[in-house]
Amino acid sequence: MSADKPAGKKPAKSTNPPRLASKGGAGGRPAVATGAKSKHRSNRAWIDRHVNDPYVQAAARHGYRSRAAYKLAEIDQKDRLLRPGITVVDLGAAPGSWTQVVVERLRIGAGPAGGGRPSSRVLALDILPMDPIPGVEIIQGDFREEAVAARLAAALQGAQVDLVLSDMAPNLSGIGAADAARSGHLWELALEFSLAHCKPDGALLIKVFQGSGYSQFVERLKRRFVRVAVRKPPSSRQESAETYLLAQGRKADAGN
Repeated sequence: MSADKPAGKKPAKSTNPPRLASKGGAGGRPAVATGAKSKHRSNRAWIDRHVNDPYVQAAARHGYRSRAAYKLAEIDQKDRLLRPGITVVDLGAAPGSWTQVVVERLRIGAGPAGGGRPSSRVLALDILPMDPIPGVEIIQGDFREEAVAARLAAALQGAQVDLVLSDMAPNLSGIGAADAARSGHLWELALEFSLAHCKPDGALLIKVFQGSGYSQFVERLKRRFVRVAVRKPPSSRQESAETYLLAQGRKADAGN
């Protein structure tokens, strides 16, 4: 559900109509919305940037479902979160690029785990449908619904999780306060799930947006985890407000 993923998470169109020229165009042609040309130019600029984006091109060559794959890959390059034999839950997984990186680095499908090491396990959840990935258990549903969260918990069959990934983001309305509240609610749900299901030395990697509620959520993480770090991978566009928080080592007295 990342902004870079084709998962239906584009900001909602403004309900305010574009300003119209006060008079008709030359030769009696209908007046044209003054915002139309700039919007067209903006769309064209976005398409040009997207097509020429080196991460988009690399994702196409590699077979990743979106450029967002490189955000997780770059963070993992630094923090070494993905190790064969662990259990990973990927929240907001569609279209599946993060899950693809997880499968690669956990070497799922590369043969049985050696040295008595347990097999890796990956569970992916999203409100949107997601094409299958071999070795991944996919659950479709809205994580905000208790019944869906219960399905995910039941799928774990009592096993604890090594790593929770959350790339969840709400559909944006364009109303700042409402969007901040929707985002913050998803952050809290991911945190609650992690506290309930992660191993004591487990980790949560979560996408957040700098702005309203951000600093409070960072403090909330610090009260519940031993280590909290901010990550802004090179593939995350610098003009984007998105950033990633990595929380590791649940504190013994951390509750829900």
